[in-house]
Amino acid sequence: MLKILLCFGTRPEAIKMATLYHELQRSNIEVKVCVTAQHRQMLDQVLDFFEIVPDYDLDIMQSNQSLNGLSVKILSEIDEVLKVEKPDLVLVHGDTTSSSMVALAAFHLGIKVGHVEAGLRTYNKKAPFPEEINRQLTARLVDVHFTPTAEATQNLLREGILQKDIIETGNTVIDTLLWTIDKISKVDYYHLEIEKLKREIPSGKKVILVTGHRRENFEVGLKNLCVALLDISKREDVIIVYPFHLNPNVKKTVYNLLSNKQNILLIPPVSYPVFVWLMQQSFLIMTDSGGIQEEAPSLGKPVLVTRDVSERPEGVKAGFCTLVGTDTNKIIVKIEDILNNFTSFENTINPYGNGDASKLIVKYLSKQY
Repeated sequence: MLKILLCFGTRPEAIKMATLYHELQRSNIEVKVCVTAQHRQMLDQVLDFFEIVPDYDLDIMQSNQSLNGLSVKILSEIDEVLKVEKPDLVLVHGDTTSSSMVALAAFHLGIKVGHVEAGLRTYNKKAPFPEEINRQLTARLVDVHFTPTAEATQNLLREGILQKDIIETGNTVIDTLLWTIDKISKVDYYHLEIEKLKREIPSGKKVILVTGHRRENFEVGLKNLCVALLDISKREDVIIVYPFHLNPNVKKTVYNLLSNKQNILLIPPVSYPVFVWLMQQSFLIMTDSGGIQEEAPSLGKPVLVTRDVSERPEGVKAGFCTLVGTDTNKIIVKIEDILNNFTSFENTINPYGNGDASKLIVKYLSKQY
């Protein structure tokens, strides 16, 4: 029987691996899970919601730890897990330090690696930082690349990856999103956080949902965003909902500038089902997150991306997402335009998939290994 070790460490990775984990469990493949816990609290929320109990928990998170310190810990800790389990294949995801370091450790031990959400590129090593280089490094180490889009496939082909080693599947985040919507839409589903937010968010207002956590935006970029939001909050027809990131660099800036302001609701980080519910309620989403750029088209929500470049250009080309960077005036103009003029998208096809990526990955693995 094929034995696979699923490795991830952050909340976004866990979200995107959740449905793949359950699909593997339903197959004739033995699956084990190792979490690095690069994100601790936010990761645990996702594991609980998706009923995933890790076989190994490296628990490496420390406050304000450096990327080099994090990398050393992952390499050291995963080494023993790989030697004990001896998997036929390790599956990693995306662009995190956990993914690139686990892939490197497996490569050192001669263990094959599969990369889920492979091939995304900006070709700017500082944006996103360090994620762009993590992705490129991982691509040189792995044996099979599961790409979410045709553009991601082409990126890898241009880099010399063989076509036979690339499997185009769509993005697993759409699988997870649709599964979550189905679960939270059931009549008997109850979530205390959602019920609380229903009372706190005024009805009849256009909800602007905001997230921001990229390292390259910590200083000036995040401040400029907050200044723009303060200007927009003067409108009586809007409510800005901002679950701000636990990173102290983010928390300090956002709280100092936006707390106790009219039409701005600052809330702690929310669990994944609550965030999906918030996306459903929103009129507009502002983010520097990659996953949200992929999810929003399935919900018909316009997205303003507070980055100058994105490794997810498909959503921009299709008109679902707009790159606005971190220039205050540009952000204000784009928000006003959407608030005043947006009704719906003519194109409703999500370029990132239709919800069958996990099935396609497992089908391939069952045949090839």
